[in-house]
Amino acid sequence: MYEGAVQNLIDELGRLPGVGPKSAQRIAFYILNADASEMQKLSSAITQVKQTVSFCEVCGNVSETKLCVICRDERRDPSALCVVEESKDVVAVERTRSFTGRYHVLGGAINPLAGMGPEQLRIRELVARLSDERIQEIILAMDPNLEGEATATYLSRMLTPLGIRVSRLASGLPVGGDLEYADEITLGRALEGRRIISEGTRFTQANAAEEFEQAVEEETAEVEAQKAAEPSAPRQRWNGSMFDDIDDSEDTGSTDDEGSASDRAVEQDAGGQGAGEQDAGGQGAGEQGSLNEALLEQEIQALPVASDQFGASQESNDAAGQEAPRRVPGSMTAEERAAAAFDEEEATSQDASESQDARRAEYERQLAELRKTPLRTAKPDVPPIPGKTYVNPWE
Repeated sequence: MYEGAVQNLIDELGRLPGVGPKSAQRIAFYILNADASEMQKLSSAITQVKQTVSFCEVCGNVSETKLCVICRDERRDPSALCVVEESKDVVAVERTRSFTGRYHVLGGAINPLAGMGPEQLRIRELVARLSDERIQEIILAMDPNLEGEATATYLSRMLTPLGIRVSRLASGLPVGGDLEYADEITLGRALEGRRIISEGTRFTQANAAEEFEQAVEEETAEVEAQKAAEPSAPRQRWNGSMFDDIDDSEDTGSTDDEGSASDRAVEQDAGGQGAGEQDAGGQGAGEQGSLNEALLEQEIQALPVASDQFGASQESNDAAGQEAPRRVPGSMTAEERAAAAFDEEEATSQDASESQDARRAEYERQLAELRKTPLRTAKPDVPPIPGKTYVNPWE
């Protein structure tokens, strides 16, 4: 205990918030040991603050004039109003540079134990400011403690019937924090106030399989409708005359002089014969004439293709007493070519089926060998569970 003015100074300093007896004692002795001019500046600053600084008539923030700097600024957004507890909270929000609206300072929070109720706060002035139709949203920026939650709940219940949008500052995990060190309340509020990054389309496509089947059915119905709308041409029956044009296009004459001369002779004789037959029997130009054996014999002799074989086959046929039809070697009719193509396709399909059967047999053989091989896990000497035996699933 000290006497006189020293003890009075320590007691007054101890009444300051956040200053205990030890801190008040250190501050008091600092004042005693400091120069008188410095302490005079301190006392003058305290006296000037109490004489000149007051609260803004509109928002309640500290100001040396009737209106604070924020209320005098016409560039601020009048549609958003941020409600805070103290003037220091205004400075904290302004440091973020994320809010461009106006403020309203309540002057504290509801705390019945400290004698602070709604009547001691500037709630009546807040309601009076809501008569301005430009205000569209009220942001409640109270401290996330018991008193702040009570004040925010009271204000939200009172302002909701007015039809104005009321929002609350989000609370949750701090930037740079760890989930394992977060308490249950903070983590729970972080989950409640989570932000949606993408809505997604999973719920809207819950019946994707049904929609796919429906689309396939619609496409099939559309194709059938198109087929029904188109006039169907009558199907042409197979006839040997269908291949006459192919035979005419595939037959080629000899490239040498003799072949060219024989071709011209054949054309002239065929033209004369055709004219004679037309005169005799009245046959049309589009009908096929009879075969000229003499011209065909000339063509066979002019072709340099396996004449010995052709002669040998002809002699064998004569020796057998059979009259074999004369035909140019290598030439086939349309029916014979179609039959040959069909036989080749049948042989190809048969080879493919045999190859598939061989692969299936090889696969079954490898599977049987794999089943015979033991598992990689060796059989334990002691069963892992008392009373249970080890079973090899391949056995």
